[in-house]
Parts: sequence; structure tokens; C-alpha cells
Amino acid sequence: MPTRRSVVAGLLASAAGSQSLLAQDWPRKPIVLVHGFGAGGNADSIARVMAGELSTALGQQVVVEAKPGAGGNIASENVARSEPDGYRIIMLTGGHAVSAALYKSLRFNPVDDFAFVSLVATFPFVIATHLQSPIKSIGDLIAAAKKEPGKFTFSSVGVGSTQHLTGELFAELAGIKLTHVPYRGGMEPLSDLMGGRIDLMVDSITVTGEAIRSGTIRGLGVTSREPWPGLTQVTPIAATLPGFEVRSWNGIAAPAGTPPDVMARLNGAIAKALQVPKVREQLGFLGVQPEATPPEAMRSFIASEITRWKGIVDKAGIQRI
Repeated sequence: MPTRRSVVAGLLASAAGSQSLLAQDWPRKPIVLVHGFGAGGNADSIARVMAGELSTALGQQVVVEAKPGAGGNIASENVARSEPDGYRIIMLTGGHAVSAALYKSLRFNPVDDFAFVSLVATFPFVIATHLQSPIKSIGDLIAAAKKEPGKFTFSSVGVGSTQHLTGELFAELAGIKLTHVPYRGGMEPLSDLMGGRIDLMVDSITVTGEAIRSGTIRGLGVTSREPWPGLTQVTPIAATLPGFEVRSWNGIAAPAGTPPDVMARLNGAIAKALQVPKVREQLGFLGVQPEATPPEAMRSFIASEITRWKGIVDKAGIQRI
């Protein structure tokens, strides 16, 4: 008669075998790549570039699905609670780590509820204003904001997003007060900036770059320590505030418990896609640098980013939500 231990061992072996068969057959149907922001924004644009090439690499269509809101946290919760079968994955942004640092509690664990596949890209942000503004530089902005605290508004892609915290960090280090106006992402902040309905925009080069290059809006400063390729006409904020630097990222993750073989296939497909010249060119135009990593390296990176942003929140005295 089988013992309890042998029954448990048999069940575990059966489950492992089922996972192995699942991984061997994967993917048998389209894959959904979720992101948490609006159409035309950084996450959406990069997700669409990657989806096209991953569809070719994996032999199944990769469909992009936006679930905007709460600085990306609605999408993160949705994927964290999905079946760990590799058919519902997410394009995370730096806001994932920022939310973990800024929110007192989340409806998911930002590390343990995910199987991190690979980073995709890194990039800085830009602070920009509209052409009718008298503000011509970061120095002008700081001087004007000190005279009229709270007068100048700045956009972000949601409360708790990296853009939000970048604006707050800039204001704290510059010794000024700015008024935050959260959006759900996408191109609406750019439209409102051009129309003069907001004073400043904190966003990626994906969103702001073409408008700056064409002279439709004015770039005041970039958050990289050095001038950023493709947007060298915008001076680093560090030239006015020494040491100021914010670099963000995009990366793909799946729900925790996704089979290792599926993870390995996804990781390999991402690394291959990021070597395709057309993909590198498209990402470069969006203002980001391609960067692939092993799953364990992405997990360690996310954990370190959460720790880093917690330190920034504490040092800058930013109130947790």
C-alpha cells in the first residue's frame, strides 16, 4: 500500500511533468503583453516594438494590451494574479520600483509575485515646457518657482510613477515647490503642454523627443548625468543641480510560478529581438538604450531599485501614499 510520502512525491512528479509538457508546447496561442499606461507613451511604444519582433521569434502573435491607471499598478496586479502559463506577461517600467517605495501598501508583492524575464531598455526623462513660457532653462525655472511657490504645474503619468517622483525629487533638491498634475499616460500631457494648460512636463524622450527636435516644445533639462544621444541639444539638469540623475527602465515579467522552460524561451527571444538592427534603430528613435539581462539579474536589479527609491523618498522627505 502506498505511503503518504510516496503519494505526495507522485503528485509532485506529475505536476512537474505537466509543467514540462506545457513548456514544450508553449506557445500554442497568442501571448498578451500588458502595460499600465496610455497609448503612445513610453511603455506602449516600446511594448509595440518588442511585440512585433517577439511574434516572429516565438511563432505566435504577441498582442499589446493597455490597462492604465494607478501609475501602472492596476496592470501589475492583473498580471500578478494571472495564470502562470506564459500567455499573459507585462512590460514593467521604473514605476514598478517607485510604487514599492512610495506606497504604504500594494495589492501585490512587487518582487515575489513576479517571474522577471529580462530588462529591455534604460532611459532618462526630460523636463520640458511650452513655447509661450518665459522659462528658457532649468536655472530660469528654479528662479521663477522660488518667487512664486506652487504656481508652476508639472505632469506625470500617474501618482507614484517615476515621472511623478522625478518631479518631486527635482523640486526638493532645487528648493522649490511645484504642483503635480497626474495623467493616465499616453500623449495627453504633451497635448496639454503644447496648449499651455500645464506649465511643465516630466516624461520620457519617447514622448517628448520628436516635439523637442521639431521645435514644438522646449526641452529644459534631461535627467541623465551626460547629454543623451539623439537629444544632445537638451542640457543635463546636473549642470545646474550637481549630482542630479534619474535613469529609468523597461522590462518584461510574468506571474510568479511560470515554468522555467517558458521563462528561458521568453528570455532568449527578448535577447534575440534586441540584437535585430531594425529593433535597435526603433528603440534608439524612442530615446532608449536596449539592454537584455538574465532573469536572475533582472530580479536583483528590481530589488536594488526598490531599495534605492526608498532611500530617495526618505532623503527627500517625500510623503508616502
